[in-house]
Amino acid sequence: MGSISGAVLDVTGAPVSGAQVRLTREATTPVQVTPTAQDGHFSFTDLAPGPFELSIGLAGFKTKTVSGTLPTTEGCLVPAVRLELAPVVTDVSVRLTTEEIAEEQIKEQEQQRLLAVIPNFYTSYVADAAPMNPKQKFELAWKLVIDPSSFVIAGIIAGGQQANNSFPGYGQGAAGYARRFGVAYGDFFIGTYIGSAILPSILKQDPRYFYKGTGTTKSRILYAISRSVMTKGDNGHWQPDYSGILGSLAAGGISNLYYPEGSRHGFGTTVNNTLIGIGTSAGVNILQEFVFRKLTPKTPKGDPPTN
Repeated sequence: MGSISGAVLDVTGAPVSGAQVRLTREATTPVQVTPTAQDGHFSFTDLAPGPFELSIGLAGFKTKTVSGTLPTTEGCLVPAVRLELAPVVTDVSVRLTTEEIAEEQIKEQEQQRLLAVIPNFYTSYVADAAPMNPKQKFELAWKLVIDPSSFVIAGIIAGGQQANNSFPGYGQGAAGYARRFGVAYGDFFIGTYIGSAILPSILKQDPRYFYKGTGTTKSRILYAISRSVMTKGDNGHWQPDYSGILGSLAAGGISNLYYPEGSRHGFGTTVNNTLIGIGTSAGVNILQEFVFRKLTPKTPKGDPPTN
């Protein structure tokens, strides 16, 4: 009877203790297992001659296999077996937070401009877009009101008012134009902040228009009109657009603080202007459904979202 022995070392030549050495022989012979000693040595005795296979394994190391044949009358000393460290596999799962997802979607919206010039920031072409938090609502409003096109549009409005002598209390000339420009921009600034940032943050509503893009022409028109008085809450459910309606009323009331005395209007006029604004919003929404996307070069790729 013979024996099989040897030593297990690491790549530096240091002995490896506790490694499991598994001896496999003929199919009819039971598998034997022995651990390596403190000095890395192992030994199997009382073995019949014949082919064998050793499998050496230890947690953190690559399993090593050694084959050989045990002579008829001699023992077999296996050359030192060197174990290599096993590669460390780390599973990394990255999940974006709702805030991070919303931030990425907002960045896409900020690229949306009609004819590559006029901001179309408040239209979402992603049906299930992540809700914006208050900070994001205020930041988007700020980017719109300081956009150069906003000043240009206010200047055009002021020019029209000067030509029509609107707000006659402001007079004519450069001073009159400057006051009208301030009024036009002030209306836009206050209306944007109240209706798209302040109230949506308080009431947890989303100030964006969510593009439908599919369905019959009639269904899309009805959808667009309804969105002038309905909006999506931060919880994802549709609800009355309190932010937009109350924001229009509030902005109209605040404007009386800086309009010339003869041009100030009462509550009834403010309500009428709000109703006109709702009608205008419905018209703009219809254009969003059928026209504006074609005029907006940078929109999310892929099929139109559905609702």
